[in-house]
Amino acid sequence: MTQAFRLLAVSAAALLLTGCASVNFDQALDGTRQATQTFVPNTLELRQTSAQHQAAAQRSAQLLDKPLSMADAVELALANSPDVQALLAQSWADMASINQMGRIANPVLSFERNQSLEEIELGRLLSFGLLDLLTLPQRQNVARNQSAQANIQRSANVVDKVAQVRQAWVRAVAAEQTAQYAEQVNTAAKASAELAKRMLQTGNFNKLQRARQHAVYADAVAQLALARHSATAAREELVRQLGLDAKQTALLKLPERLPDLPEQARTATELSTTAMQQRLDVQQARLQLDGAGKAQGLNLLNTLADVEVGIRRDTVTDTHSGQTSDRKGYEVAIRLPLFDWGGAQRDAMNAQTLAAANHYEGVLRAAAPQLREAYSAYRTSYDLARHYRDEIVPLRKTMADENVLRYNAMLIGVFELLADTRDNITSVMGAIQAQQQFWLADAGLSAALLGKPLTGGTPSLARNAAPTASGGGH
Repeated sequence: MTQAFRLLAVSAAALLLTGCASVNFDQALDGTRQATQTFVPNTLELRQTSAQHQAAAQRSAQLLDKPLSMADAVELALANSPDVQALLAQSWADMASINQMGRIANPVLSFERNQSLEEIELGRLLSFGLLDLLTLPQRQNVARNQSAQANIQRSANVVDKVAQVRQAWVRAVAAEQTAQYAEQVNTAAKASAELAKRMLQTGNFNKLQRARQHAVYADAVAQLALARHSATAAREELVRQLGLDAKQTALLKLPERLPDLPEQARTATELSTTAMQQRLDVQQARLQLDGAGKAQGLNLLNTLADVEVGIRRDTVTDTHSGQTSDRKGYEVAIRLPLFDWGGAQRDAMNAQTLAAANHYEGVLRAAAPQLREAYSAYRTSYDLARHYRDEIVPLRKTMADENVLRYNAMLIGVFELLADTRDNITSVMGAIQAQQQFWLADAGLSAALLGKPLTGGTPSLARNAAPTASGGGH
């Protein structure tokens, strides 16, 4: 029996060692970098030391020392945002909790002392859960599955954060551009209104003509106020996404305009079946289905039975003679399923497995429509932006140049010229909006390809339309 106990103790020690692996979060982050390398910079890290904090602060200062590009904005968010660090730290905590599930509970050492008139008895009992030992491989498989799910979830959260930063940057730059052109529209409308007022005073305009010009100016003032607020709101949203403090916010500089359109749009070949299978949401759903199957039998066994094994050694001392004797043995404690046979637990686990299977099928079926919708938004935005760039804006400029010549030849009046100037500026503002929609759709498509589709509608065809007023006179 002694040999059997020794063998059992050695086996328990070996199994304990196999269950004591710690979480290597740096290695897990390497997996995240590799999974998101097409969308996320390779600078993602969880800062834990003062040297890492200092390096991140220096890099943030370097990025803020120049106008912030889209790529620089993403890098700045990864280096500076507390939200990113909180996301990574929480992922580390989740992985540590999952790792704990794959370990064996510590053994329990019990000590007791009993004394009677004739003897003193000292009892020692070392007990541990036998079921924990027997199910260790299954529990480690479940823990590995949940750890893989945590890795996928972390990658998806990082992709979502980067997409939000990119879109916030696009909106901030576009809003500042729009506000600048709204200033020009307001200036032209103000000039028309002032000229109409003077012509009314000289008798060359009636009240209706003057009111039309002033209405245009009043609307331009309102549009300018809205444009300025939109620029402020978009900039503050970018500040929040970047995690800037007050000092860093004062240093933030944005480019004067959005980046140019790429020469060629992405092709639809990226929407392949292989790409859909590699999406993070598809991988997550597949792991959830596998995990539900692995956990089903283990959870049922733990519910129905629980076995504890203990090694006991008692020492009895005779109080009169002083002689001692040892008694060795073992104890087995078994929980009997007399009142609960686990029927409800089995139903719950069967339902969870069925839900996981249908969820996986639903995610797989939704992947293709999501990608097609995201690509349609991307392609439509690209074509619209090119249409504004190559057709609408050049045509408006040609019309503006011709109207200047006609004005110089006294074929049109100053009010027609100012109205045409407003229309020309409005077309440029429409081009800015189309370009903004493209870069938003570009970020959305990139995120959708990785399995993190963003909420949002199709590209907007609306554009700022400044009211025009027909004014007579030269």
